[in-house]
Amino acid sequence: MIDLLKERDVETNLTNQELIIRIDQLRKERNAIILAHYYQEAEIQDIADFVGDSLQLSQQAAKTNADVIVFAGVHFMAETAKILSPQKTVLLPDLEAGCSLADSCNAVDFEVFLKKYPQHTVISYVNTTAEIKALTDIICTSSNALGIVDSLPKDEKIIFAPDKNLGNYIKSVTGRDMIVWDGACHVHERFSLEKILGLKKENPDAKIIAHPECEKPVLLISDFIGSTSALLKFTEKDSNSCYIVCTESGILHQMRKAHPEKTFIPAPPNDSTCACNDCQFMKLITLKKIYLSLKNNRFEIKLNDDIRLKAERPIRRMLELSDKLGIK
Repeated sequence: MIDLLKERDVETNLTNQELIIRIDQLRKERNAIILAHYYQEAEIQDIADFVGDSLQLSQQAAKTNADVIVFAGVHFMAETAKILSPQKTVLLPDLEAGCSLADSCNAVDFEVFLKKYPQHTVISYVNTTAEIKALTDIICTSSNALGIVDSLPKDEKIIFAPDKNLGNYIKSVTGRDMIVWDGACHVHERFSLEKILGLKKENPDAKIIAHPECEKPVLLISDFIGSTSALLKFTEKDSNSCYIVCTESGILHQMRKAHPEKTFIPAPPNDSTCACNDCQFMKLITLKKIYLSLKNNRFEIKLNDDIRLKAERPIRRMLELSDKLGIK
């Protein structure tokens, strides 16, 4: 017991560098891979085997040969990995790492909603629970939503869930017959239009770039709209030197790594005390939690087989369509 208490005290005081060394050892011993979303803290992105947005992480989860997947992200992402790789151990270092958007659409209410609109094709954003995916025809991400909607026959009736901002943006671009669920991401709903315009006044040469989950007024003043990975690619290829970035601030780490000579300004939320807009759930993941999860096999994601199989079909359809459409 004394030895266990000593070990616990040592682990409590580990530095980040010591944690990284231990994580690397466990990663090799357990044939584990760490997948990290762009919205994770910088030090977690830097130790990950793969960093990406929802589509990229889904694709990586589907093809990895690892025995263990440690998902530095949120719950629905780890569920997606488990759906695609049921034989693998999938760990989420903090089970409280949820998603406000996924929480805005529960399966009981959604099933009732679907009955009101028969003969509609159901497209659900990947930011949903396995139960919602099981009620869906095709999953999409912000990277491929436009392509997937456009791939359907022009007269097809569509239900889009759960993000109203992304759904209404796609609807406005395509002119398609779409019923949109009333859900939203707390991060992308918090941006202050007034403060963004203030930043633009202070930085007149800056381009405003925004994620399509943002509210319409923010999208209307944006120079470019795209998924997290699309925003990153835009700043890599675009000749401008300054950007106001309207999405979760974690992506700025990759932008600055790619182009340290450029200026990236996080768009501020309505909260007057904050200069940037962070996802409280993404930021629950820490190096220490990754280490303890790997060491003790903590917080394994498990799914009912019936739900998993039903949820797998629309995800596979998304991946097949993404490959067909050339969306990476």
